[in-house]
Amino acid sequence: QVQLVESGGGLVQAGGSLRLSCAASGRTFSAYTMGWFRQAPGKEREFAAGITWNGDSTAYADSVKGRFTISRDNAKNTVYLQMNSLKPEDSAVYYCAADSNFRAIARTIKRYDYWGQGTQVTVSS
Repeated sequence: QVQLVESGGGLVQAGGSLRLSCAASGRTFSAYTMGWFRQAPGKEREFAAGITWNGDSTAYADSVKGRFTISRDNAKNTVYLQMNSLKPEDSAVYYCAADSNFRAIARTIKRYDYWGQGTQVTVSS
């Protein structure tokens, strides 16, 4: 079992930055592929970024590429999402997720078997 707890969300002006953190419990965190998803009101949850178990590969949605950076610190059981040049359309609840079964980064929700409770990010114009 893995428990995920996100933090770092908040209100920021357009053009600003935020860093989200996801703290994981459990000894096997370092073996999991991790992802960040987001869900805006009235929209489906969508993939934002993913990182392999050892951090040697990352993936991004086209909408965030070049502005967001995902990273992890396995010694601290934590994955991060650095978000720069934020836009109002980035406003959403951001969820951290863990894939315990596969090494490749998945962009689909069903591949992830552990989820955090989410943290709200609001970007004002």
